Amino acid sequence: MSDMAKSIIFAVCMCIVLGILLTTAATALQPLQQKNMEINRKKNVLLAVNLVSRDKSYAPDEIMAIYDEKIELFGVTQTGAIVEEDKIDKEPVLPIYLYLENDAVNAYIVPIETQGVWGMISGYLAIDKDGSTVKGFTITRHSETPGLGGEIERQWFQENFEGKRIVDKHGTFVSVRVARGEVERQVPEEDKPHYVDGISGATLTGKYLSEGLKQILSKYEPVSVRFRDNRIEMPEE
Repeated sequence: MSDMAKSIIFAVCMCIVLGILLTTAATALQPLQQKNMEINRKKNVLLAVNLVSRDKSYAPDEIMAIYDEKIELFGVTQTGAIVEEDKIDKEPVLPIYLYLENDAVNAYIVPIETQGVWGMISGYLAIDKDGSTVKGFTITRHSETPGLGGEIERQWFQENFEGKRIVDKHGTFVSVRVARGEVERQVPEEDKPHYVDGISGATLTGKYLSEGLKQILSKYEPVSVRFRDNRIEMPEE
């Protein structure tokens, strides 16, 4: 057998062995990866309603304990009715997280999944029980340009959403939008409650995020109306 043939056989064998090792490692690590993803999801839901701090590290058990005590996942129908979690996979029921205090709803959290400039932007937006006021916002994943659109992951940007209104003074849904610059300089006085400061050099990211939030929140508008009118009914156990 020639040296060339031996080299090819050795290379093929190494590829097979390495492939097996990588597959085995990926399979073995999958449960841990899934658990970490679950913890990260729950932490970000908690961040949206300020139940955990962005400046503090938490053990996984702490996150799980706070989440299990305060948060419950439900579904919401096209008419705004809240239904059990097991109805979520049956379209057109949407997922909704409820922040509960003494069995009363303190706020609700909407999953955000929308197109950005270079990929999807994911996160959670929480709305107060009044159905009108943003309680918090968090970004969990994005592909925006670092130093430009990527600034949406910064604490200063996300905290800008707190206290903003998704309805105007007449109670009409208007969503919340990202301004093209500073709100104080760029937005008319009557619209300021619905805008957050934009990011310099990232106009497109702000535009995509604004449109995505409007589309998503409009789907949840029926349940928001029920919160505004104090007509929320929890599913019977």
